[in-house]
Amino acid sequence: MITGKNYIGNQLSANGSKTFKTFNPVSNTENEQVYSEASVEEIHEAVALASQAFAEFRSISGERKAAFLNAIADEILALDTELIQTYCSETGLPEGRAMGERGRTVFQLRTFADLVAEGDWVEATIDTAIPDRTPMPKPDVRKLLIPLGPVVVFGASNFPLAYSTAGGDTAAALAAGCPVIVKSHPMHAGTGELVASAIVKAAEKTGMPNGVFSNLNSSGIEVGVELVKHPGVKAVGFTGSIRGGRALLDLAAQREEPIPVFAEMGSINPVVILPEAIQNRGEALAKTYAGSITLGTGQFCTNPGLILGIKSDELTEFTQNLGKDILEIQPSVMLHPNIVGAYEANKSKALSQSDVTIVADYESDVQSNYARQVITTVEGKTFLENPTLHQEVFGPFSLVVQCEDATQLETIIKGLEGQLTGTLIAENSEANEYQDVIAALQNRVGRLIYNGVPTGVEVCPSMVHGGPYPASTDSRFTAVGVSSIKRWARPFSYQDWPNDLLPSELKNENPLNITRTLNGALSKETI
Repeated sequence: MITGKNYIGNQLSANGSKTFKTFNPVSNTENEQVYSEASVEEIHEAVALASQAFAEFRSISGERKAAFLNAIADEILALDTELIQTYCSETGLPEGRAMGERGRTVFQLRTFADLVAEGDWVEATIDTAIPDRTPMPKPDVRKLLIPLGPVVVFGASNFPLAYSTAGGDTAAALAAGCPVIVKSHPMHAGTGELVASAIVKAAEKTGMPNGVFSNLNSSGIEVGVELVKHPGVKAVGFTGSIRGGRALLDLAAQREEPIPVFAEMGSINPVVILPEAIQNRGEALAKTYAGSITLGTGQFCTNPGLILGIKSDELTEFTQNLGKDILEIQPSVMLHPNIVGAYEANKSKALSQSDVTIVADYESDVQSNYARQVITTVEGKTFLENPTLHQEVFGPFSLVVQCEDATQLETIIKGLEGQLTGTLIAENSEANEYQDVIAALQNRVGRLIYNGVPTGVEVCPSMVHGGPYPASTDSRFTAVGVSSIKRWARPFSYQDWPNDLLPSELKNENPLNITRTLNGALSKETI
């Protein structure tokens, strides 16, 4: 049952005076439930509880953390139709999308449970002593990853489950041994509270310390600012706009003790279509990309907002077909009037730029909060000279750039900001001829797709969801997949430490039977 209150550890609380409601973009009306924004006192209480919980939670075994994560997954599933209906009423997204995202969220939790139950993720490394080494003895040094401390996770607007309350950031941080305080997204506060209740129940059932999780409501930026500034917070996870992520990064850097902010932000996800591919498959590619551009009303961080090709009759035909195909797709609802407003403003700004040609613009009447899709095109020289055209238009919008030749194509790619993804559409016979283009694209993105679409992010160990700034604030880390756990941990060494005082991962007898790096070689052997 939704109460509209905050979870401060395992207690519901509503001490603040500021309230707000969520919004149903399909009916274009506010939802009935009133939510209480967290007060400063509640924020401090949540952080204090998280700090206390960390003293115990940091040392809880992988098996117990796995039980906790699996219990969260079970409790989310137990919410059943109430969760799905609330999700749909707050987002306008269809039931199938809600159920799919719930499945992904559960899968992420169980994947991290498997990871910590196995235990290898700590990257245990042991260099044994050589006391008779000359001219100086070699000490015994042993290293592993340890958790950072309490983490603040900001819920994402476009993924109320998979990137929010119990999403990838939260699952990874809990798996690492870090208590989590979620700053719930105001657009789906009800969905957030339901999931928070599942996490709290799971924590109680599995004997986790009170304060291992809290969920705070807010309608603006004040709660988030207060959390990031709090000295008890040791790291931040964020998925959203460049403006929001950069503000958090700057705020965290200005603290007396700066902390890391792992933000996944904007991306236009360039798609490069090579000449033979567009000659052989142009018509089919147009249909495929019309679907990708409009998928989820373009509200994916991997939406293909930029298509690059070398000028030709085939590129012109592809662009015309893309425009025709995209107009045959019925517009769909965006998440919130504010997102629709931002889309319309950014779209208008792009369309007002000199020498931008509109290929297709859905002009028929649509319901409130529905987005009209647009395809535009521009010459390569114009794109190079106008940085405004390099910016993301979050929604069903894409720009086709007609490059003069491969040299200009490479120059354009090198001038792009960092991106989450890049895509190469090519025939195998021609890909080798464009190695410089491929290398330039690799230098700008975190994931390179071959003959596919960027929309969709597989949850697997090999996935990288991140990239050079501003795609993310630290390109060394992914926000998706089990490797994302490394954001919430730091390397720590013990030197000449008694065996019985070492953590189990580093003990001579290897009681957890994990794979370790022993004197430079991977091994499960005892010492």
